[in-house]
Amino acid sequence: MEDFDTAFKRVARLRQIIEEANVAYYLKDSPTISDYDYDQLVRELKELEQEFPELKVPESPTEKVGGPLSRLFTPVRHVSPMMSLDNVFSIEELKEWFQRVRRGALHLEASNHAEAEFVFEPKIDGLAISLVYEEGVLTRAATRGNGEVGEDVTANVETISVIPKRIKFPRGANHLLEVRGEVYMPIEAFKDLNEQQLVQNKPVFANPRNSAAGSLRQKDPKITARRSLSFWSYQLGETRGGPNFTTHVQTLEYLRDLGFPVSTLISLTTSETDVVQKINSLNEHRHDLDFEIDGAVIKLNDLKLRERLGTTSRAPRWAIAFKFPPEERITRLKDIMVSIGKSGKATPFGVLEPVFVGGSTVSLATLHNEDQVKLKDVRPLDSVVVRKAGDVIPEIVGPILSSRPPDSQPWSFPKVCPMCGGPLIRSEHESDHFCINYRCPGQIVQRIAHFASREALDIEGLGEQRVFQLVSAHLVADPSDIYKLKIDDLLKLDKFAEVSAKKLIDAIEESKSRPLYRVIVGLSIRHVGTTAAIKIASKVKSLSALLTVKASELSEIDGLGEIIANSVVCYVQDPVTRALVESLVQIGLGVATSSEVPGDNFEPILSGLSFVVTGTLESFTREGAEQAIRDRGGKVTSAPSSKTSYLVVGANPGTSKLTKAERLGVRIVDENEFLNILERGNLDKVG
Repeated sequence: MEDFDTAFKRVARLRQIIEEANVAYYLKDSPTISDYDYDQLVRELKELEQEFPELKVPESPTEKVGGPLSRLFTPVRHVSPMMSLDNVFSIEELKEWFQRVRRGALHLEASNHAEAEFVFEPKIDGLAISLVYEEGVLTRAATRGNGEVGEDVTANVETISVIPKRIKFPRGANHLLEVRGEVYMPIEAFKDLNEQQLVQNKPVFANPRNSAAGSLRQKDPKITARRSLSFWSYQLGETRGGPNFTTHVQTLEYLRDLGFPVSTLISLTTSETDVVQKINSLNEHRHDLDFEIDGAVIKLNDLKLRERLGTTSRAPRWAIAFKFPPEERITRLKDIMVSIGKSGKATPFGVLEPVFVGGSTVSLATLHNEDQVKLKDVRPLDSVVVRKAGDVIPEIVGPILSSRPPDSQPWSFPKVCPMCGGPLIRSEHESDHFCINYRCPGQIVQRIAHFASREALDIEGLGEQRVFQLVSAHLVADPSDIYKLKIDDLLKLDKFAEVSAKKLIDAIEESKSRPLYRVIVGLSIRHVGTTAAIKIASKVKSLSALLTVKASELSEIDGLGEIIANSVVCYVQDPVTRALVESLVQIGLGVATSSEVPGDNFEPILSGLSFVVTGTLESFTREGAEQAIRDRGGKVTSAPSSKTSYLVVGANPGTSKLTKAERLGVRIVDENEFLNILERGNLDKVG
């Protein structure tokens, strides 16, 4: 048990943080903490109040619903209170809730042995709304507010096309129907809105929920009308003069008959196991939806039993919200640093205070290039929104401007390479910076690691960490040095024993027999990936012949083009890289027979797969990547759909394609994974 004085101070601090977060969330539509962090703070406060009942007060956030009201709108009292839902975050907690409900139902309905029914619903991440119809006409729409009193947003809600303005309802002087649901912004509308914000040099919205809330709280309904809001109904509120119902499912069917949108994902079950399976399935496919959800809601179906189970001060006992693991969190951006790739490309990335998001702990997140950093205006020491959906690379969405330190300064792209001190150059028509020092330690490690990777020489046991060890020990400085290593050299290093050293030397020796196209891939020639390397190998036949090839000869190859041809010739004419190729020739690489070199007739290993390519790839032009897919029997489309197998993402990807792919659950792969697909086929089949 905590010390009382310590608990007293912590409770006071928690209430302050939560109240400040409520103002930011409900009034400013600009949250300062994530939903997940907010829920955890409320949970901690609730547990302390339970442990120290004398600290519990009526005005505590744990006793209240919603947040403060905006002065921009007229306050209106709800016909009946709009309560919140209690949350659970694990299957174990959900099972405890089931047990409490079943015990309560058994106690109340001792003579009724029918098994309790539960309704499963997606938890839409939007803004709760109450719609009041009198004489069948929409007369008032209000936000949840503090549960008792909401904000009158009728004029704005009337611009939402899917919400009926008139319904077929029995006429009578005192007849009334209240419909409750969630106003939300579809993913595509959210994407379009943020693109408009960027064009107008305005701040982007962090997520669809905030954009929906901000759009609904516009003083000018014309602005709301342009924001493409939508609505899901999920419950009847107060009714007077209408039909009577005994179950929740009946009320949903009635709402659907009246013309209200009701989610087709809602289902009825008596099985706790079925609910758990539905939760897992919904979480797995949440990005297939055109709206955001942050969990699932489980409710008792029997309305009379609900009434008898009753409520707490803020939430019904007959319903619970199961919250999914967070995909967005707010954390501190400790620094912005730059990594150097095998071709010298300098990529900025954020160093974060570690944060659990998207199912894993994240401490690094991509920032793509200088333009993206400027566009998002993220700065060291900012509080930032970090997003990671599924297997997508963690990304910094943007800063929390209200938390920015007053002495903050915009981040500037460094002028010198952090690895070698040489200049970082950005060409006029490039979006990326490059370190032009071929001997840069950062490039050396990445270049050798790429040479040994699966898509190139496939040297087992020679990953990036081991390459770094060898480079640091001055045993290798370029790929040709790999073949000079001896067992005695390796035994002088940490984590090498006789067996592991011999195993690596054997793997290096075995790699000498790799076909020519793999050696060309391993050279890290800019714009030359697997497809181009195969075409070049078919033309030159040997690595030694590559040294004398002319650009005109290569550019004649179908699907290669002048950019790749000139890149190859520049590579073999540069004294440093030419010396590397000559060393590899002397070692005996690149002498594969014609039967070992894939020709232009590719196996249809991508048959039945559909691809979309976005962003700039190092190994291909856009057209070259798409042709490589078609050569192998795959299909290429211009935009992701539910039938798309893979979205191939290079540098500076199109935000609309990436967002849509995430929403549809399309598998997103980077360039290295794409090269593996071109060589081996569907990743799901080859592992």
